[in-house]
Amino acid sequence: MLELNTIHRLDCIEAMQQLDEGCVDLVFADPPFNIGYKYDVYKDRKAPQEYLDWTRQWISGVHRVLKPTGTFWLAIGDDYAAELKILSQDIGFHCRSWVLWYYTFGVNCKLKFSRSHTHIFHFVKNPKKFTFNGAAIAVPSARQTVYADTRAAKDGRLPDDTWILRPQDLVEGLNPDEDTWYFPRVAGTFKEREGFHGCQMPEQLLGRIIKVSSNPGELVLDPFSGSATTVSVAKKLGRQFVAFDISDEYITRGMDRLSKIEPGDALDGAPEPKVSAPATPPKGVKKGKLSNGKKPKSEANLLMWDR
Repeated sequence: MLELNTIHRLDCIEAMQQLDEGCVDLVFADPPFNIGYKYDVYKDRKAPQEYLDWTRQWISGVHRVLKPTGTFWLAIGDDYAAELKILSQDIGFHCRSWVLWYYTFGVNCKLKFSRSHTHIFHFVKNPKKFTFNGAAIAVPSARQTVYADTRAAKDGRLPDDTWILRPQDLVEGLNPDEDTWYFPRVAGTFKEREGFHGCQMPEQLLGRIIKVSSNPGELVLDPFSGSATTVSVAKKLGRQFVAFDISDEYITRGMDRLSKIEPGDALDGAPEPKVSAPATPPKGVKKGKLSNGKKPKSEANLLMWDR
């Protein structure tokens, strides 16, 4: 059994063979998308079938090391989302949710709509018995916040599915009780940006996943450590963790990030995602005022403009 609470310099397929079968409670994986991205020591451009064969190997490893009640979350781009969902189900996983992580500044494209989302699959081994701490991520429902409906569950509701336009411009139109998740990408100007990895996940997004699919003291695995966000959040939330990467630089930086964290530390980033996104003010707005010097009618809009 490998040492826990660290990042190992190992290929994930080889590394998972060194873990005991059924020892992991939660796996979160954000693998290379096979789109030609330039990583430190990995060439992200395989032939399609080679990529799928490689993916089958490491997802099979995930299935082996997960407990019978374990959960597997997989982040993947458009290019292979459908294939990896079918592949994972063929290996033995059951898909509970197909979440869209939506962000406002995506990849600009000339001959197609700009891509501003990532797919996140929620898989389990046993569809009738798995960890799901809904109360840990419950949010106020529209029945509570808008309609004052006495039938509303007092403890809130789980996120569900919706279509969203630019949330920073929809001050009253984006709520956390939707299953398309809005978390801003970790831009280069953000305080939480580590700066050594181009695909850093937001801590708040990982926090939602780790809270809902594991309990304190349980083991979280990330096969592709990268910027070390998964293990950093796991440590903050009092979970054990183990991760793998093949880049010496990513591991060194990731371990340095972990050394500055203590269990119980607050997650980086805004818990309310709209706070992190600057609003697009109407023409003539400057520092929260209209061109005539008056404040907008909506104080919520004013707050958004001032951020």
